[in-house]
Formats: sequence, C-alpha cells, structure tokens
Amino acid sequence: MDPLSDVLALLKPRSYVSAGLDAGGAWAIDFPPPDGIKFNAVISGACWLSVDGVPEAVRLEESDCFLLTSRRAFRLASDPTLEAIPSDAIYSIARDGIATCGGGGDFFLIGSRFSFSGGNSDILLGILPPIVHVKRDSDHAAVLRWCLDRMTRELRDQQPGGFLMAEHFAHVMLMQVLRLHIASPNARGVGWLFALTDRRIGAAIGAVHADPARKWTLQSLAERASMSRSSFALHFKEKVGLAPMDYLTRWRMLLAGDRLTNSAEAIAGVALSIGYESESAFSTAFKRVMGCSPRQYGRAQPPAGVMRDSLGAQ
Repeated sequence: MDPLSDVLALLKPRSYVSAGLDAGGAWAIDFPPPDGIKFNAVISGACWLSVDGVPEAVRLEESDCFLLTSRRAFRLASDPTLEAIPSDAIYSIARDGIATCGGGGDFFLIGSRFSFSGGNSDILLGILPPIVHVKRDSDHAAVLRWCLDRMTRELRDQQPGGFLMAEHFAHVMLMQVLRLHIASPNARGVGWLFALTDRRIGAAIGAVHADPARKWTLQSLAERASMSRSSFALHFKEKVGLAPMDYLTRWRMLLAGDRLTNSAEAIAGVALSIGYESESAFSTAFKRVMGCSPRQYGRAQPPAGVMRDSLGAQ
C-alpha cells in the first residue's frame, strides 16, 4: 500500500452516515464538537459555516464539501448573525434520516462522521487545519461529485444494502478530500501527509512504509530520494518535521503498537517484524517513543497525547 493508505488502515476509520439537513427560510443551528472527523457536503443551496476558534466564517455553496478535523463546536446558518437553535432540537426528531429546520426547501446537506478505532488519530488530525474546504469548482473534484451523487441516491432510494454502500462512498470521499487538500496551493503544512506531494521525499517515505523492517540508513534513504545524504536530511526535516531516522523509528513503533493491541503475537516476534533482532533494543525504543513499555501498551490504551508529534505533526 501507499503511505496514506497505510496510515488510514492503521487508524481503522469507521464511517457513520449522519442524518441529512433540510433547511428553509432564515435559520441557524449550533452543533456540539464532533467525535473524530466530520464530513459534510452541500447538495443544494448555500450557508455559512462557523467553527469555534476560527476567526472568519466560511461560505459554503452548492456541491461544496468540508471536513471538520478537531473537537470544536460549530454552527451552520443562512446568516451567521442569527440566533441559533441547538442541533438536538431538530435531529432528535429527524424522520427518514432527514432533520428539518424552518420547513426546509432552500438548503440540503448530507454527511457522515469518521471515528478511529486504531488509536493515535493525531497522526492525521494533528496536521490538518480545523476546516478543510473543497469548493465545487475544483478541477479534480469529479470523483467527489460522483460519490456524492451515488451516496445521495443510496440514502434516498433505500435499496437493499444501501446503507453499507453509502458508508463505502463516504470512505472514498474522505480519501479524495485529503488528496485534494494536500494538492491545493494553499496547503502549506509540515508533516508526513504534505511531504507526500514532494516527489523525492515521498519516494523515501514510501520506501519506509513498503519495507519497515529493512536495515535502512540515512544513505540508503537518500539514494531512494536521488539526493545527497546532507541535502536529503535537511529537506526531509523541513517537509516532515522530523529527521529521516526519527520518522522511521516512529513509524515502526506505531506498527508495533497496533500489533501489540490487536494480536497475541509475542513481543520478540513484534520486534523482529519491524527490524529489531534484540527485544531489549526494541523495548527501549518503544518506551522512548510511545511513553510506556511494550507489555504495558498491550494491556491498556497509550498515554493521552504521547503520540501527537509521532509522524511530524506541527
């Protein structure tokens, strides 16, 4: 797999299709902080999106999509100056998967929520802005629009297996929005995700993900990037926020943590699978990166926040 697929597989995202929103007239709705990533798409009409801690409201037009990547309360409104009602007031009485506000008819939105059962979600969420906005006129948004159309039909027609189909389309849309975001000229973040757009650094990251157990050296990774060792080390740190060998170690520890949590494999076997012939050396590196010993990690959840900068998030 490629690095983005690797990370998403590690995080084990699960999508939950949310009730649609049909609004009309003058309206404003306050939503609580989402758990995980919130994905929404405007099917018809337009509105304003305001997120706690973000200075300016974002105008959303028909066919626009957006991700909310942090646990912050947000508001959708026809006019951001209106007094808002709590979302529970209409979503608690939603019918046929649709919540209605102000009689509906002017604005329609669908979406889903992604939670991560694999832990360490900050390796993705920690490097994304609070709002990822994909406009309808994006040159590369054709896949997104097609998925939106198919997801809407599945929810509307209520065919056998339609809910599962809608969930799969939601996964495709999440991947496509991330692709569009990192390809945007306005996306200038630091971290593994943004570094994938750099052909040379992306090649080195891809090599690490393809064979994490290999005895990589700074020289061998620089060769994959077709760069001198010194230039590669400097460029990698600028793009990812970590030195190349630190990135390698941290990715190995994330893989190890997943195995310790989700399998009965012995610690020595886990160590060998990621390139450590010595269980002692592995345990020392694991505790330094993950904040606890492999045995402790396998028994419980990792300490809160310990992996926030695990793959170079800034």
